[in-house]
Amino acid sequence: MTILLKVTGLKVAYGGIQAVKGVDFDVRAGELVSLIGSNGAGKTTTMKAITGTLPMSAGDIEYLGKSIRGQGPWDLVRQGLAMVPEGRGVFTRMTILENLQMGAYIRNDKAAILADLDKVLATFPRLKERHDQLAGTLSGGEQQMLAVGRALMSRPRLLLLDEPSMGLSPLMVDKIFEVVREVCAQGVTVLLVEQNASRALAIADRACVMESGLVTLRGDARELLNDPKVRAAYLGE
Repeated sequence: MTILLKVTGLKVAYGGIQAVKGVDFDVRAGELVSLIGSNGAGKTTTMKAITGTLPMSAGDIEYLGKSIRGQGPWDLVRQGLAMVPEGRGVFTRMTILENLQMGAYIRNDKAAILADLDKVLATFPRLKERHDQLAGTLSGGEQQMLAVGRALMSRPRLLLLDEPSMGLSPLMVDKIFEVVREVCAQGVTVLLVEQNASRALAIADRACVMESGLVTLRGDARELLNDPKVRAAYLGE
């Protein structure tokens, strides 16, 4: 299976504090890989380094077999790597439709863009019903759907999702995880960062557990879900 993303010896420092201390993992084409761990474990910092929004102090990140160290987010989106950030980051004063169109700003294949727009709106019927509504008036869950839909409009090969269930109602959490699974089934490789460990492990193929800036456990997601240490630390058992 092709390795899409390979992270080797990744270190990231914030003002003298080493937030990520030498992380190694990979993501293969077609997989859903999850990074789990408590708040402050270094998960989001790792994602920011991968997407070029934070500089790494050591190590390397390869995407499609080539180092992407030093490349900006705009370069990576063009290469098929897109991220849905923690906090969603939708354009609040633009409509749902305009937000989705912004997701395709790097593309000029008009017919395919329209086809993808129809596909995204079919995936998120609630957005279709309200396509001319301002994004800022949507609920947190609806904004999360919009953020995922906007990222899909760039036609990513690898989609990074940072804490997609944060702050959502239990019903909306169910919907978001259902969508993540569906996106992966449609052929998009997914790297998911999530504090809700049980839900993340339930849908992932493989997972890594991060603690204090290091990967301390890795393996098949189902095996980790049944690991006593993981259950005690992250599932409250």
